[in-house]
Amino acid sequence: MITIDVPVSKPYEVVIGTGILSQIGNRLQQLVPQAKKIAIITDDNVKTLYLAVVKQHLLTVGLEVVDLSIRPGEASKNSDTYIKLQNGLAEAALTGTDAIVALGGGVVGDLAGFVAATYLRGISYVQIPTSLLAMVDSSVGGKTAIDLPVGKNLVGAFYQPVLVLCDTALLETLPVDILNDGYSEIIKYGMLGHPELLKTLAKDQLDLNEVVATCVKMKSDIVCADEFDKGIRKLLNFGHTIGHAIEQVSGYTVSHGKAVAIGMVMDTRAAVALGYCPLECLALLRRLLEKYNLPSSTTYSAEAIYEGATRDKKREGDQLTNVVPCAVGKCELTTISMAEFYHWIKKGVNV
Repeated sequence: MITIDVPVSKPYEVVIGTGILSQIGNRLQQLVPQAKKIAIITDDNVKTLYLAVVKQHLLTVGLEVVDLSIRPGEASKNSDTYIKLQNGLAEAALTGTDAIVALGGGVVGDLAGFVAATYLRGISYVQIPTSLLAMVDSSVGGKTAIDLPVGKNLVGAFYQPVLVLCDTALLETLPVDILNDGYSEIIKYGMLGHPELLKTLAKDQLDLNEVVATCVKMKSDIVCADEFDKGIRKLLNFGHTIGHAIEQVSGYTVSHGKAVAIGMVMDTRAAVALGYCPLECLALLRRLLEKYNLPSSTTYSAEAIYEGATRDKKREGDQLTNVVPCAVGKCELTTISMAEFYHWIKKGVNV
């Protein structure tokens, strides 16, 4: 078992291991000692696999449990689902000393976190990520949000959990296609500042506990340096501005991991074309994405992608902060105009 401290404004631990789900009851009792009732927010797929197990671990330590389930997928991360969950908590009479457990992937974690941040002006919540992508990225750092029809994650809050419990045994039931989405974010961490991680990913056998821990430690260090995303934390957006635009333009038929994979390639291709980055960096990135069956191109035009990017939450007036790959394991931030970003996208698509 590996424990990583996240010493932000409201510190917490990320616990990583195989077969550690049984700890949830005792840990919740310690972290939220006044809680009498726990609401588990999950989706219909995860519900059939793990809800009964988690519920039993909570009941065993004397906690009352209610469960609220949503339809799987990004389409559920909206205002209608958000209000439905808020009503569910109110009808179950959860109080300010009770807590929420987010049991699921990134959609459930983002949504449940935002519900926790705003129900009764904020109650405690625990992240139990069930996808690799959520374990290495979205469950850590306190970003919570829902989507609007015009763009992704446009309504949200920074709200830290009291615990993130990553049981890698849960990944055994994950479809390979969804598992590979997580490798997109892992490759991102390698490209940002961990060349050794990229070498590890090239191997045939991986210790997933160690891989998850490496990514979580990197994210924890970055988040602790910039909790509210005003500076260095923007590095974590590598591939994401273009990726989010592709998700939005596709009506979320392109998954987050695959969209980010395409975004990273387009960013790197543009950086090569403009002389910021050597060609071998792009070649390595594409080899790793291919190994994990992740795409490196899109049929969407530069114009369509740019239109989606104009509604990105990272835009500030006529500018945004762009992540520029400079070498394997090194990226830098630069502020560019939206016109320059359109040129960047064109280079990423066409070169």
